[in-house]
Amino acid sequence: MRTFIFSILSATLFVAGCGPQAILNPLAPRPQVDVSALENKAVRIVRDGLSDEHGLARIHAVEVVATTERRDLMPKVLNLLADPYVAVRFAAAAAVGDMRYAAGEYSVKPMLQDPDPNVRIAAAYALARLGKSEHADLIRSAARDPDQTVRANAVLLLGKLGDKKNLPLLYEVLHDVQSTDKVKFQAVDSIAMLKDEKIYKDRLWALLIGKFADDRVMGIYGMAALNTTEARDAILTMLNDEVLEVRLCAAEQLGRIGDTSGEAEVIAFFEEIRPNLDETSAANTFAAMAVGRIGTEPLKKYLPELLQSDSKVVQLSGAQSTLLMAAAK
Repeated sequence: MRTFIFSILSATLFVAGCGPQAILNPLAPRPQVDVSALENKAVRIVRDGLSDEHGLARIHAVEVVATTERRDLMPKVLNLLADPYVAVRFAAAAAVGDMRYAAGEYSVKPMLQDPDPNVRIAAAYALARLGKSEHADLIRSAARDPDQTVRANAVLLLGKLGDKKNLPLLYEVLHDVQSTDKVKFQAVDSIAMLKDEKIYKDRLWALLIGKFADDRVMGIYGMAALNTTEARDAILTMLNDEVLEVRLCAAEQLGRIGDTSGEAEVIAFFEEIRPNLDETSAANTFAAMAVGRIGTEPLKKYLPELLQSDSKVVQLSGAQSTLLMAAAK
């Protein structure tokens, strides 16, 4: 799940302290990995992430809880509804909605009066997902907000609500000359979430063949959200992209929609490139998430190294993969 408007590449801005370099040796034998034996460690990592001193770590930990549907960790997520960092409050409220966590309704309601409009619409999203559909009007109004971050987040939440009645509004925002690129990118993604296949030729294909790697990554996310046969085939072509991070993103997003075709790309990353997993990088993060999204047996052996990373981003991504694979058993 992507909650507040920041890309996975921005997660590289907060870096853990130095430690021994976890450079993989492709010739060293690895023991068989029992994922269930790693589950408790992964839960500890996520729990620690929810109380980390860095706001981005807390956001990432909240996303892991929602992605892995760990309801046992939601009480700690509720504590973050009062976090001093706006993006953390947004993520926590959105997680209540994503999980349809009824026990959080009482805690979310007061956030409709939060001083920050981003938090207010996240609270409205949570309540709408809990059956109080009238609160979706607040999000629709925010989609026309002159503040572009508020507008982008409102557009994101409209996509996550899953109501196709919001498509005309999303197209309006997409074509609004006042909408910035980040708003338009999010509108395209949200339209894809709502499975409007017109967006494939109108916008997604152009992103996928774009000059810039960031555009191609956004195109991959949108194609995965659309999740048609044509969209899957388009993502498959990105496994041959010249940029490593784009290839790993394609592998991860294919795994997200149930296609394991990116397995070889992920194995090649670990075995041939031999990354320093203590480094907070987009490539490490995409690969760490791809392990769990793809979820095949040969990828399990990388979980222990990911969980031992000195990078909090990589470690949390490894924890997500561990919990996804444990739940799939």
